[in-house]
Amino acid sequence: MTDRPLPAGATIGILGGGQLGRMLSVAAARLGYRTHIYEPAANPPAGHVADRVTTAPYEDLDALAAFAEAVDVVTYEFENIPASALDALEAHRPIHPNRRALTISQDRLIEKAFLRDLGLQTAPFAAVDDAEDLAEALAEIGCPAILKTRRLGYDGKGQARLNGPEDADTALAAMAGAPSILEGFVNFSREVSVIAARSATGEVAAFDPGENIHEGGILRTTTVPAQLTNAERTDAVLLAGKVLNALHYVGVMGVELFVTDAGLVVNEIAPRVHNSGHWTQNGCAVDQFEQHIRAVAGWPLGDGSRHADVVMENLIGDDIDRIPDLAREANTAIHLYGKAEARPGRKMGHVNRIVTKG
Repeated sequence: MTDRPLPAGATIGILGGGQLGRMLSVAAARLGYRTHIYEPAANPPAGHVADRVTTAPYEDLDALAAFAEAVDVVTYEFENIPASALDALEAHRPIHPNRRALTISQDRLIEKAFLRDLGLQTAPFAAVDDAEDLAEALAEIGCPAILKTRRLGYDGKGQARLNGPEDADTALAAMAGAPSILEGFVNFSREVSVIAARSATGEVAAFDPGENIHEGGILRTTTVPAQLTNAERTDAVLLAGKVLNALHYVGVMGVELFVTDAGLVVNEIAPRVHNSGHWTQNGCAVDQFEQHIRAVAGWPLGDGSRHADVVMENLIGDDIDRIPDLAREANTAIHLYGKAEARPGRKMGHVNRIVTKG
């Protein structure tokens, strides 16, 4: 990327057509840019608001090349993009955030090792490929613990809890032969996340940490401000900045943290805009989606200062039926994703409940 921002009317290519791509497209349009979505599934939510959509698999090298030629820069809304697709795209256009950030975040074992090597605290962990590995890992880490696939898990999928060694066979079978990682439990008082951004010039900006509540492995609410001491809040922001700078990152990242008596423990990083940052849409003048577009388009980062306290609630599955009642609530902003079918565990939208500061 040059030191000059993309000109007005330039096209930002977005890999993935889900709700994050949808909200990135809206933010891009507000800044005078066009968006082009690349998504294998037909009629994606992002396609309702983008300028163009390419519907093709990530293995279609001709479609990828045509997509790359039609855009000025490429970004993405999810991590699990095949390396071969990225190779094809990067031959034509810059990709932000960069390939290293994707490589690290796509594999939980690589991610944990990267964070540990930065001097950050993580849960104890060990690689598991077979029953012998699992037995050795349990002997070292103990129980309770969680066995996770190294790749492709999200929203609680690809995970199995072990309360004792007797659960080993069942947990290993749940991995279906996939390379895995055993993580020890962390005794934490709360989970928080920091949404932070870095520009191509090295400028870093972070939003206030939000406090997260999960149900069934899926984020239910994020509350801002989080219940943190001033020192914990500062440490969380500095920690996120350390990760961004180590990766020479460009764009927005979500950093999930456990608050413990021994300090902050990094749970995981997500190299993209993040569900726990949706509160910024109604709590800040510049939200996480605009911040990401600013970064990948070469703009200065915006001021992420919070002007309101916010509780973000995900609308999952049949929660969508609550919309008539939610629409009557004062100080409640509704964000729907345009998904036609409500299914258990499917994120259909979210609401931001705003409390004016002061």
